[in-house]
Amino acid sequence: MSSMSVGDLAQSVFLRRQNAELKAAMGQLTKELSSGKAADVSEKVRGDFSYVADVEHGLRLNSALQSTATEAELFAGAMQGSLTRVSSSLGALADALLSVGQTGLESTQSGVSRTARSQMEQIVSALNTDVAGRALFAGNATGGAALATADTMIDDLRTSLAGAATLADVETVVNDWFEEPGGGFETLGYVGGAEDLSGFQLGDGERIDLSIRADDGALRQSLKAAAMAALAKDGGLTLPVEVERGMLDTAASWALGAKEEVISVSADLGYAEARIEDAQARLGAEESSLSLAQNELLGADPYETVSQLEEVQLRLESLYTATARLSQLSLMRFMQ
Repeated sequence: MSSMSVGDLAQSVFLRRQNAELKAAMGQLTKELSSGKAADVSEKVRGDFSYVADVEHGLRLNSALQSTATEAELFAGAMQGSLTRVSSSLGALADALLSVGQTGLESTQSGVSRTARSQMEQIVSALNTDVAGRALFAGNATGGAALATADTMIDDLRTSLAGAATLADVETVVNDWFEEPGGGFETLGYVGGAEDLSGFQLGDGERIDLSIRADDGALRQSLKAAAMAALAKDGGLTLPVEVERGMLDTAASWALGAKEEVISVSADLGYAEARIEDAQARLGAEESSLSLAQNELLGADPYETVSQLEEVQLRLESLYTATARLSQLSLMRFMQ
C-alpha cells in the first residue's frame, strides 16, 4: 500500500486555493449585482477619489437644501392657510356690519358686535398658528405666541376709551392704540419678536424670506376693525347710541380695507411659494444629475457583472469536477 505523493498534495492545495478565490469572486460579483455598485471602489476609480468626494459632497449639500425647501414649503403653506382664515373672518365681519346699516335694530347691532368679538378671536388664533412648535407670525421669537388674547387687547382698549365721548375720540384712541409706536398694540398686543424670521437658503445666492409678522400693517388693520366693532356695544362703555352706530360703520370700512390688504399680502406669499416650488424642481433635477454621476463613477455594469458571474460559476463547476476526479485517483493510489 503506497501513500499519497507530494505532487498530489501540491495539486490539492492548489485546488483549495482556487476554490477559495473563485468563491470570493462570486461573492463580490453577487454583491455588485444586488447593490449595483462596484465592490472594489479603489479599482473602479483607479485610486482617484477626488471626483467621487466632490459628487458625494454635492449630494449631501443637495439633501440639506431639499430639507430646507421642504420646511419652507411647509411654513409658507401654513402661513397661506392662516391668511385665508383672516381674510374669511374679515369678509364675514364686513358682511355682518354692512347688514346692520340696513336694519338699524339695536338687537342686530348687539349681535353683530358679539360676532365681531368672535371674529377677532379667530383672527388671533390664525395668527398664533405654529408649525412643529415654531410660531409662524412671531418673527424670530418662534418659541411663543405672536399675539396676546383678544380679551387682553379688548380689556386694555376699553380702559383707554374711558374718556372718549365722540366718534372722533373713539377713532383716535383706537387708531393710536394699534398704530402709534409704543402704543398698546406694540407693548401689549404683539408679543412676538422684533426681528423677522430667518430666511430659508435654497441654493447658492437663492434665499426665501417669509417675513410676515402679526404686527404688519395689514394684520393690525384686521385686528383694529374687529376690535372697533366688538367695542361698539361693549357693556363696559357708556357711549351715545349714535357713536356706537358710527363705530360699526367705521369698523365696516376698516374691515373691507383690511381684507384687500390681506389679499395683497397673500398674493406676495403666493409668489414666494412659486419660488419654493421652482427651487424644489431644480434641486430634484440636480440630485438626479449627481446620482447619475455617482453611479457612473461607482456603479457596476449589470450586464458585465452577470457575464463575469456566469464565467466564475462555470470555472467553479469545472474546479469541483477536477477536485472530485483527483480525489478518486488519490483513493485508488492509496488502495494500491
